[in-house]
Amino acid sequence: MKNTSLIISLALAFIGLTSCTNNQPVETPETNNETQTVMNTTMNDLLTRRSVRSYTDEMPPREVIEEICEAGTYAPTGMNRQSPIIIAVTNREVRDQLSRLNAAVMGNDSDPFYGAPVVLVVLADRAAAMTWHEDGSLVMGNLMNAAHAKGLGSCWIHRAKEVFETEEGQAILKNLGIEGDYVGIGNCILGYVNGDYPEARPRKENYVYWIE
Repeated sequence: MKNTSLIISLALAFIGLTSCTNNQPVETPETNNETQTVMNTTMNDLLTRRSVRSYTDEMPPREVIEEICEAGTYAPTGMNRQSPIIIAVTNREVRDQLSRLNAAVMGNDSDPFYGAPVVLVVLADRAAAMTWHEDGSLVMGNLMNAAHAKGLGSCWIHRAKEVFETEEGQAILKNLGIEGDYVGIGNCILGYVNGDYPEARPRKENYVYWIE
């Protein structure tokens, strides 16, 4: 009887172990290769992204812009308080209004958006977190890297702070129902590259210092 009980106990333990093992993902050479491919693609995107200052008039698909915006929302923020917001502007009239206001800050009538048809304005609520400026900057970085990964050009255009301190800028926020102490961080312009994609300039010497 004792031997029978021991055999049953061992069998049950084996079944339990097998069940637990089957619930765990099994890494195979194929999955390792896929992971490595994704990592290599990500690194390549980070190393090859450049600021683009010449765009075609072609509007990127709405779903592509949405994916880029989503990438922006996953940027790290201080204590995950998510102080930034993104205003995705594809309306030509509003895009041109922002261009005009931005140029006025510089005292000229040029197009600071270099003809790009899309402007993703990043603002951050300084009442939400002490890291609001850093939070918004990380969102801008995610947007530009995601744009490159989706085959679009991008560039960080400054003066969002000054633009959204004006009455017209404040009116845009009010019309969208945006309330809070929001400060403009930057304008991420998007579009298809007109001409050749810019090449990287050499990195400066002594960019990285090691302490080992």
